[in-house]
Amino acid sequence: MKSKLTQFAQYPAPARLGIFLVILSLLWLPVAAPIYLLLAHDPNLVTILTMGLLFGAFLLLLRWWGKNVYGRSHLLRQYGLVRSRQNGLDLLQGLGIGLLFTFSLFVVEGLLGWIQFQTPQAVLAKVILEGFVSALGIGFAEELVFRGWVLDELQRDYTLKASLWADAIIFAILHFLKPLSEVIRTLPTFPALVLLGLTLVWAKRSSGGHLGLSIGLHAGLVWAYYILNVGQLVKYSNNVSPWITGVDNNPIAGVMGLLFLSVLAVWMRKRSAFRKNSGKIRL
Repeated sequence: MKSKLTQFAQYPAPARLGIFLVILSLLWLPVAAPIYLLLAHDPNLVTILTMGLLFGAFLLLLRWWGKNVYGRSHLLRQYGLVRSRQNGLDLLQGLGIGLLFTFSLFVVEGLLGWIQFQTPQAVLAKVILEGFVSALGIGFAEELVFRGWVLDELQRDYTLKASLWADAIIFAILHFLKPLSEVIRTLPTFPALVLLGLTLVWAKRSSGGHLGLSIGLHAGLVWAYYILNVGQLVKYSNNVSPWITGVDNNPIAGVMGLLFLSVLAVWMRKRSAFRKNSGKIRL
């Protein structure tokens, strides 16, 4: 059986990704389905439980996949999830950068008169703490999936450039599965998600292949928006089109968000290029 499983490693990347997802679904659905049926009255709890179980199953399957398909006991290290002082510092740096860029975006829009800052409508300390926990969880999970598992599978078959773009586009598509009318209405979100995906790959590569910076950067962007949105710290003046400030008040779903993301992307790309030219990139 084990020898047959190792044959998966010879399959093309799309096939390997598909096989992994099929196995993951078979593990998750029998447990998730009863939760959906029994707790249908509480959608938030259903989402928390089922997504938590899905990620747990993903981690278990990764361990099995690494050992039986690739003959590796520590596949997470290959993905860049390592315990080191530098990786921790990279995570903190990413958090700071994410917070800075998001807050800077809103400050600029405030100076232009497009938003107004207001007194928080909730206990700000609670919002900040809740936002940190949620953002770190989202950043960790999504970076391990997209800049870890997906990117690693792509890089086994394709060039760095092809893997970069494929990973970013997959990231955007899976965040953009919605009815056609919503796709059209929130169209600016898609290029922004592609750009964010590119940025996070460059962030990983600029850190020698470790995930600390990309996790921190992703979490910092989410955390800052959570604080401003849930804390109700800003009010849109509607002086300009939402396509400028962001459809549905989503900062990356507008021209200004794209502009700020572009600056961040150029920075991470230059960092990645410098690391590559220094001969220190670890794939």
